[in-house]
Amino acid sequence: MQFDAALAAQDTFRRAEAELGSDWDTAVELESTFSSNAGSTAREAYEALLALGVRHPQAYSFQAFCIFITWQQVTEETIAHHFQTGLRLCESFLVSPDGKHPKDVEQITELYGSYRDGLGLDEEDETLVEFRKDTPKGGD
Repeated sequence: MQFDAALAAQDTFRRAEAELGSDWDTAVELESTFSSNAGSTAREAYEALLALGVRHPQAYSFQAFCIFITWQQVTEETIAHHFQTGLRLCESFLVSPDGKHPKDVEQITELYGSYRDGLGLDEEDETLVEFRKDTPKGGD
């Protein structure tokens, strides 16, 4: 990636204040817990941040923040679940770039590829490669 996801998360989080309204204080508390802990405490704060994002689907900066912190979860605990969560969040975010910060769209598009790569979605398995070799080319 051509950017630091942790720095991008900080940037988008600052911009999310206006989007979250009365939930801003909750978001600040959860982000502080997520950033200053590890293990189950950080994971619980992370899950609560994602749940807050679900409650604010039009909070585009906060949605971007959730995508970036999901990458932090991937680096902390490299499991398919985090890659799948990141992929789902990216797809939802990228459906329409309208009203979204152009830098977020660019970075999330790049991160989307990383989530796909982590799940092996851009690689063909050996069976598919062999199938392509054995499939006749051309007409009837």
